[in-house]
Amino acid sequence: MTVLFGTSIPVGQANAAVVGPGSAAGPGVAPAGAPGVARTPAAAATQRPSEGSVHSWDLSTGVDGPGTRFVTFLAGCPLTCLYCHNPDTLRMRNGRRTSADDVIAEARKYTRFISAAGGGATVSGGEPLLQPVFAGELLHRMKNDLGLHTALDTSGFLGARATDALLRDVDLVLLDIKSWDRETYRRVTGRPLEPTLDFARRLADLGTEVHLRFVLVPGLTDARENVEGVAAFAAGLGNVSRVDILPFHKLGESKWEALGMPFTLHDTPSPTVEQVAAAKDVFAARGLTAV
Repeated sequence: MTVLFGTSIPVGQANAAVVGPGSAAGPGVAPAGAPGVARTPAAAATQRPSEGSVHSWDLSTGVDGPGTRFVTFLAGCPLTCLYCHNPDTLRMRNGRRTSADDVIAEARKYTRFISAAGGGATVSGGEPLLQPVFAGELLHRMKNDLGLHTALDTSGFLGARATDALLRDVDLVLLDIKSWDRETYRRVTGRPLEPTLDFARRLADLGTEVHLRFVLVPGLTDARENVEGVAAFAAGLGNVSRVDILPFHKLGESKWEALGMPFTLHDTPSPTVEQVAAAKDVFAARGLTAV
């Protein structure tokens, strides 16, 4: 990922630039019933402006969807992936309570540039569907208020929490399928695979475009039958327009150490160019565009 405007901006630092005069509901938060509040799905459900735990936001070009994008990283994730490069987003308490108004105000600064660059907005994490109401509010307002292409970056494990209304505001889902072998998937994530597959099938039924992502980890997910299993499933869905083969790396290891968490893949090498090419060939043989 190439960050265009520096590193991810912690919410606490950015809020000072976007929070306006206080109201009865708090600084920068519109009171319930204010113009525009009740028309969004989240506000209709809660009758108040939506808030959530946000780790940071970023303006980037890379693996967060097509073009230059405003990416909101929500805090909290139910998975414990062995190679997670953002372990500091695993707990909701690691984020800052933030209103959707604040996030939208920050994204609005860049909408003209983002649109010219053919980009959009991505709600990522952590796992955004751990906070489905807040994630839905952001997606709805990014799409309808700011006119941006929207993407949801998810493991799919909590896909059942995504309402049809939320998914109507999603132009693209960035979906991780971390392994086809069930035992390996549970070893990698600490969770079962089936909820992700169920969500993938639901997206196919809805006709939602999907970019599938598969992390290639030597000695863990790179067995040919494992790669072929993911490829066969993806090809059968009919809505996967792209597959990203992501080579395992250890760039997040220092974060694990800083958090006092053991990084068990310390001795695992990154895949070779030849190993990555072989994985891409497996997907390409199924008629999929693999990059």
